Amino acid sequence: MTTLTRTALVVVVVLLLLLGLLWVFQRRLIYLPDRGPVPPAAEVIPGARDVSFTTRDGLRLAAWHVPGDRDVTVLVTGGNAGNRLHRAPLARALAAYGLPVLLMDYRGYGGNPGSPTEEGLFLDALAARDLVRTSRVIYFGESLGAAVATRLALERPPDGLVLRSPFTDLAAAGQVNYPFLPVRALLRDHFPVARDIARVRAPVVVVYGTRDTIVPPRLSRAVAEAADATTVEVAGAGHNDLVMLNGPGLVNAVTDLAQRVR
Repeated sequence: MTTLTRTALVVVVVLLLLLGLLWVFQRRLIYLPDRGPVPPAAEVIPGARDVSFTTRDGLRLAAWHVPGDRDVTVLVTGGNAGNRLHRAPLARALAAYGLPVLLMDYRGYGGNPGSPTEEGLFLDALAARDLVRTSRVIYFGESLGAAVATRLALERPPDGLVLRSPFTDLAAAGQVNYPFLPVRALLRDHFPVARDIARVRAPVVVVYGTRDTIVPPRLSRAVAEAADATTVEVAGAGHNDLVMLNGPGLVNAVTDLAQRVR
C-alpha cells in the first residue's frame, strides 16, 4: 500500500467518523435551549401567570399566559434557542394592544422535562393550543417555530398565522449555515414549511429581515409565495435583532391581522 493510498484511507475514515458523530449529535446543533428555570411570570410581565399543559406522550410543560381584553389570543411558538423569558418583550408589546398571549416552552426548554425533536415540538404546540380559551387564535411562529406553527395549523386551523423568518425546510436553512456538509442527507428532523403552508386555510403573514444571514430572505419569500401570504419586510434587520422581536413592523403585522380576523 502506497503512502498516498494510506493517507486517502485515513482521510476517508476520519470523514466517516465525523459524519457519524454529526448523525448522532445533530440535534445538539439544531436545538439550543436555555434549560434553566425561569422566574414567575408575574415578575416579568405584570398580570401574567404561570400555566402548564400535558402532552400526548405524558410530559407536563410550563408556559406563561398574559391576559388581554380582546377575543384573539396569540399563541407563540419560539425559535430553536432560549426559552419563554426571551420572548417576554414580544408578549408585553402585544399585551399593550389588549391581545392575550400564550408563551409556551417546548420540552427541554425553560426547565421543562424531555428532549426536543421535530415530532416532540409539534406535540408540545398541540397541547398548548388546548389552553387557549378565546374564540379566536393567531399562531405566531418564530424561525424554527414557524415550522411548528405551520404544522399545528394543519391539524388545528387558526384564524390567522404569522411566520417570522420562516425557512422553506430545515435542510435549506442548515445548508446556509453549514455549506460544507451534506445537510439534507444527514438530517433526521425536516420541518417542511413550504410544502405544508400551501395547505393552510387561514390568512398568512410572513415577516423577515433583509439582512438575515441565518434564514436568508429568499427562503422566507419562498414560503410567502407558497402561502400566497402578505409580506412584511423589515429593512436592515438581522435574524436576532431586537426589532425582529418587538419592533413596530413585527408587532403591527400581528395586531393588523388580529383586526382582520375579528
